[in-house]
Amino acid sequence: MIPAAFDYVRASSLTQAIDLLRNDPDGTKLLAGGHTLLPSLKLRLASPALLVDIGDLAELKGIEISETGIRIGALTTHAELFASLPLNEQLPLFRQAAGLIADPQVRNRGTIGGSLANADPAADWPAVMLALQAEIEIAGTSGFRTILARDFFVDIFSTVLEADEILARINIPRPTAGTRFVYRKIRHPASGFAVVGIAIALRLSQNLVSEATIGVTGAANHAFVGEDAADFLIGKTLSRENIDQAARLLSEATECLSDRYASADYRANLIQVELKRALLALTP
Repeated sequence: MIPAAFDYVRASSLTQAIDLLRNDPDGTKLLAGGHTLLPSLKLRLASPALLVDIGDLAELKGIEISETGIRIGALTTHAELFASLPLNEQLPLFRQAAGLIADPQVRNRGTIGGSLANADPAADWPAVMLALQAEIEIAGTSGFRTILARDFFVDIFSTVLEADEILARINIPRPTAGTRFVYRKIRHPASGFAVVGIAIALRLSQNLVSEATIGVTGAANHAFVGEDAADFLIGKTLSRENIDQAARLLSEATECLSDRYASADYRANLIQVELKRALLALTP
């Protein structure tokens, strides 16, 4: 199909982009990688009066690694995250997740900020951000504000972003030495999106779990933290019995989605299966 007519502006600064959103928030859309917006335009599921291209904003790009943490610009592509050796030396979870996203075309153009802001319930990065206890840095007319990733996702395709705000950066605390990571997902055969995806950051001390964070995507109306399952593991070994109990707790933590491909019961079962596989992969 052919999109409805719209005006187009290539933003030269973050301030200009925010001003354009503020002046006409309901009829304006941001364009970054475009892998969700452009198909929506073609199908006329979205018909903005104005399209603001933020793809050239250098202030929203790049990966910075410091002694205290990691900062990732919202316009950093999936391919760049996959390829960054310094990033993946610190957080190999990025390469694991980026390598499972769609196909090379999507990975070369799609951005981490676009994925998070779109809040597709089956996207990969939300689960990873939850497991890494990331903070989302948001730019708006009043300056910048920061919110925990666990508080960022609200519902299907819905976040705490206001109409005149832009997701600018992701801040991730530097992981504790010895932390292990894994991301697993069951891919939808057509789209490559997660039917269920599990991201885990876990640290063992003398074979006992001392730290654990679990992020889940694909199963519910938005990505969520498996808090009860992670808390249960603290102070315990990764025995088969403990892994089974954690998997049961995680599958009971949410009301699962149901669609033509996977029922709610099937997704609940996949949560258990994938968490067990992920934890076994982290077992010494």
